Amino acid sequence: MKSGLLGRKLGHSYSPQIHGFLGDYSYHLFEKEPEELEHFIKNGDFTGINVTIPYKKDVIPFLDELSPAAVKMGSVNTVVRRKDGTLFGHNTDYFGFVSLVHRSGIPVAGKKALVLGSGGTSNTAVKALEDLGAKVVIISRSGENNYGNLHLHQDASVIVNTTPVGMYPGTGRAALDLRCFPKLEGVLDVIYNPAKTQLLLDAEALGIPHENGLWMLVAQAKEAAEYFGGKPIDDSMIETVYRKMSVSMQNIILIGMPGCGKSTVASLLSQKLGRKAVDADEEIVKLAGKSIPAIFEEDGEEAFRALETQVLTELGKQSRLIIATGGGCVTKQRNYPLLHQNGSIFWLKRELELLPTDGRPLSQANRLQDLLEARQPLYEAFADYPIDNNGTCEDTVRDIISVLEGTP
Repeated sequence: MKSGLLGRKLGHSYSPQIHGFLGDYSYHLFEKEPEELEHFIKNGDFTGINVTIPYKKDVIPFLDELSPAAVKMGSVNTVVRRKDGTLFGHNTDYFGFVSLVHRSGIPVAGKKALVLGSGGTSNTAVKALEDLGAKVVIISRSGENNYGNLHLHQDASVIVNTTPVGMYPGTGRAALDLRCFPKLEGVLDVIYNPAKTQLLLDAEALGIPHENGLWMLVAQAKEAAEYFGGKPIDDSMIETVYRKMSVSMQNIILIGMPGCGKSTVASLLSQKLGRKAVDADEEIVKLAGKSIPAIFEEDGEEAFRALETQVLTELGKQSRLIIATGGGCVTKQRNYPLLHQNGSIFWLKRELELLPTDGRPLSQANRLQDLLEARQPLYEAFADYPIDNNGTCEDTVRDIISVLEGTP
């Protein structure tokens, strides 16, 4: 059986990895231009495909039958070539979104829900929310309800983002300010890269329940896989695959005092996990064209911190990296969302007498005890997990991997 994903520009898709967990079939990426679409649908070498933008509606005229869900949604994201050669179209996005709502635990029945965006995913969210009993208002750039009159909807309980605002690589942006909605009970964002868009970071900061779109992506793939394979898959597989994908996609970020072993641990993790390790200080040196002591001496610490934030902006929004940060990155709060948006942050704790100071301007200019006392509360605030690094680095690597394997 040969399956895959059809789209125009697919870039890096997580679908092959997800379907690799769900079924015993090959899964390929099919990038096609509009003029190639009809021939591919009718004659392409596939038994089942997923369809993504911009072709979810365009494929419909070439299909022989649509499922009730596809008719209801007016779009198709799953096509199956039957044994008799006929083409059957289905929509699994609806199932995926409903599953996401249930997963989030956010109450929607009887609640006012704002759906941001008016595209295909918006249509899915609107119909699913209405079926779940929500009172839905669509917010678009030029519609009756738009970003210029959001004050009319301050009573909203739920906000769902279906726009690309905040999606990689354009991270750090949100379509609206959540502080304008005092009755908000939950936020959903169908984006899954980064794991925490600015909208979700804002929700987290306000203590509002929130969820990204990865669960939806996995859930809709699970239903598609059932059609591809012709047999049911237990819903428990959604949780299993979601956890694996969460761990696989996230960055591993190491923070801690200068000389605590971040670079060494990053290198060992890279070897163990087959991921790329990046040293933020080395990236700063490349960017500045001179050594870190030279930056401090010639330009000052604030100039160094500005370069550091510039580097972390680029590294933090990527996926699957192991990032060894500089010891003082925690001194700038602006660095926290850059690191937190797509990764788990591990604080490597090491006794002061084991910390070297050579080539470290701040370690040489300050008593290490004073430096630690100033930074310890900052490390605690940034860190998801404190890790003891007073033993061997191999032990530290095992501890980090153990945390990752037990954490979604």
